[in-house]
Amino acid sequence: MRVRVATTALGITAALLALPACSTDTTGAKHQTPSSARTGKLSGAVHKPAALSSAALESRLLDQSDLGSGYLSKSQRPAQHDDVTVIGCPALSELGGGAATGGTLTFPRKAKAAFTYGDSSSEFSEELYSDTANKLSAGIGRIFDAMTGCPAYQVVAGGTPIDITAQKLPAPRRLGDQQWSQLLTFSTAGRSTVVKQTAIRDGNLLLIVSGAPALVDRHLDKALAKATATG
Repeated sequence: MRVRVATTALGITAALLALPACSTDTTGAKHQTPSSARTGKLSGAVHKPAALSSAALESRLLDQSDLGSGYLSKSQRPAQHDDVTVIGCPALSELGGGAATGGTLTFPRKAKAAFTYGDSSSEFSEELYSDTANKLSAGIGRIFDAMTGCPAYQVVAGGTPIDITAQKLPAPRRLGDQQWSQLLTFSTAGRSTVVKQTAIRDGNLLLIVSGAPALVDRHLDKALAKATATG
């Protein structure tokens, strides 16, 4: 089954279109039921803090001084409008249209930063969104459920076929109210790269960190601490 989709709010398309010329070990993926991709429970608290503005979110992103030496800020690519064909992932197809590509994550209040590290073959990006807890949870949960529900599928981007495997990872439950994590392996033309994505919802904030697994693990706690700081 094929579904025509646009770029994702999770920033996956950028990774698909710019795979580094390096080879990494792939990880075998196990099929996960959609319901198993979500951890944590929505809080029943009555208090609902107002969503933060994009400007406020921007100030809560990590910067080069937070990351330390060796990191360079990466300019943001302009929005991609070319369609991407997804093959072999009914879970994504069932979402349909914009929802299948993270349309529910295109919240108006958002901010993003991206960095390269060392020889520029390793990348790290951070995204922040703010809305009600229910909307944030539903938006990110549907995408992670669909992607980890497909152990292997293919996309065709700009005429280039890219094989993808997705594996659900244990999420760091000590952080935030809800957590999601996955490992994606992109392979094309004899090259492969591994991208780890971890998402944390804390109240009315959603943090998504993506990139080389070691960099995601290194900066996740720091990113959440800065994003949720009230001082």
